[in-house]
Amino acid sequence: MKPNIGITETNLESVASVLTTVLANEMVLYTKTRKYHWNVSGESFMEYHKLFEEQYEQLEESIDEVAERIGKLGSQTIGSLQEFLEHSTLKESVGKNPSSKEMIKELLADHEELIITLRKDVDLCAEQFQDAGTADFLTGLMEQHETITWTLRRYLS
Repeated sequence: MKPNIGITETNLESVASVLTTVLANEMVLYTKTRKYHWNVSGESFMEYHKLFEEQYEQLEESIDEVAERIGKLGSQTIGSLQEFLEHSTLKESVGKNPSSKEMIKELLADHEELIITLRKDVDLCAEQFQDAGTADFLTGLMEQHETITWTLRRYLS
């Protein structure tokens, strides 16, 4: 049963599509962050290990919230690794085990890419799809990524 919340069915489906891409991107970034947590080494091993753990735990919470938002809007949530990869705009780091500094740079670039995409998605959901709730939700998610990028940039200064 589709929700009757003042958003057309077409717009609900469009918003769910936007959120599906957001979910897929969050999953790819989560997996990459977790991989780096497992494989970081070197002089500041424990610091980076804990940093990446804190970040993947935050991403894990966001993933659940995005998936639940899709459900609240009456759509089914994807859930297989293949589906996540099909819908993601981020790329995995298959076969790569970079230095800790390169890990930071790659994660920073991915978070920044998500921020840029989320900014566009906020406007799209608010203006074109008339869904202020999802626009607000995505703004909060974007702000979380902005905080992470601020932290990561500090390691590169």
